Amino acid sequence: MLSKKSKYGLKALLVLGEKAGQGPVLVSEISRREAIPQKFLEAILLELKRHGIVESKKGKGGGYFLRRRPEDITFGEVIRVLDGPLAAVTCVSQTAYMTCAECVDEETCGVRIAMKEVRDATARILDHRTLADVHTKVERLKRKKRR
Repeated sequence: MLSKKSKYGLKALLVLGEKAGQGPVLVSEISRREAIPQKFLEAILLELKRHGIVESKKGKGGGYFLRRRPEDITFGEVIRVLDGPLAAVTCVSQTAYMTCAECVDEETCGVRIAMKEVRDATARILDHRTLADVHTKVERLKRKKRR
């Protein structure tokens, strides 16, 4: 399940992606617009800043902005930064692999086989879904809804 931390982080990044090239966006604006608790959002944005996804500017006209283009930031990257590995079990994780203590034969473990398929499918989607892709889909749905 996607944590609130990742969900809020993705929502904030989508706002920043929408405003890319228009200057910094205030945390309070993102918080209000997306109904995200401001203190929680500040902590999320600081973590994303530490990982080079966003940058901030202090003072008048300050706020947060994307450090890279929306086309270069994937949902998979953001979720890994905020929540860790995508895998539901450690024995199939590509970034935090660990054998399961109770596993008798990892190679033939049915749970591992199924969870690897889930991890692979999830990674295939999230690692190819960018902020720009999602923004385009959202805008298309908004136009369709207005008709």
